[in-house]
Amino acid sequence: MPLPRRFLTAAMLRYNGSSLLIDCGEGTQVAIKEKGLTFKPIDVICFTHYHGDHIGGLPGLLLTMGNADRTEPLTMIGPRGLERVVNALRVIAPELPFEIRFIEITEPEMRLELNGYCIHAFRVNHNVTCYGYSVEIKRVGKFDVERARAAAIPQKYWSRLQKGEILSGDEKRVLVEHNFLSPSPFFDQVVFELQTRGYEVVLAHPERYVFWEDNIVRHGEELKNKNCRLQVNILSFAGYYGKEAQRGAERLHDAGLIDYCAGDVHGMRYVEAIKRYLNG
Repeated sequence: MPLPRRFLTAAMLRYNGSSLLIDCGEGTQVAIKEKGLTFKPIDVICFTHYHGDHIGGLPGLLLTMGNADRTEPLTMIGPRGLERVVNALRVIAPELPFEIRFIEITEPEMRLELNGYCIHAFRVNHNVTCYGYSVEIKRVGKFDVERARAAAIPQKYWSRLQKGEILSGDEKRVLVEHNFLSPSPFFDQVVFELQTRGYEVVLAHPERYVFWEDNIVRHGEELKNKNCRLQVNILSFAGYYGKEAQRGAERLHDAGLIDYCAGDVHGMRYVEAIKRYLNG
């Protein structure tokens, strides 16, 4: 219970201009101000569970963040039911100038990276579903100059790579892919992390994933709903990778789900095949 010198549960971490909050009990705003901290940099809020003493301070905090002219998305992490609980509390804060993104934990453990935080959520004993959190900050690895030279990476990019940046060009577009035989277990996490950093995520050759053959249009629509783009291989339309890939490319085309077409050019034979298809 709150006492004159004791507020309800909350803990804040700060790293590289971003703040992470764990729980948001009544009085959280007062505690933040007493420590000389600010609300606007809070980018992630993790909830252990949904008892009032751990989440009751959220509506007021959201209103204060909105009044501080925050426009960047806010990510919330918590047990199943997170979005329902937060939306119920937002009756008094229905209009906010920033987007709220929800990550609901459904497994005994979950790991993800957000804004430089390596978050490990794990089930703990309580009379309701409850998670504990450990948060780590990755140390920047030593940049290997010799390997960079061997890979012919221009020196002007070295400092950015050392900082962990992704060299995606001015358009901030990143190409991702699955294993051809089975989906990546971390795909959704990678997509979310890239999008929170402002990158456009493009999935390469979805028509060639054997595990999507029967429902490729449905999977394509799900990815589009997550604001992903789809890039189909030109040679798939020519049957170069087999009939299944060709049918997949045609079904995605007919459904209007393709954003980009590209060539998987690993040698001159691919170039010649593309020429034959385009001139065919």
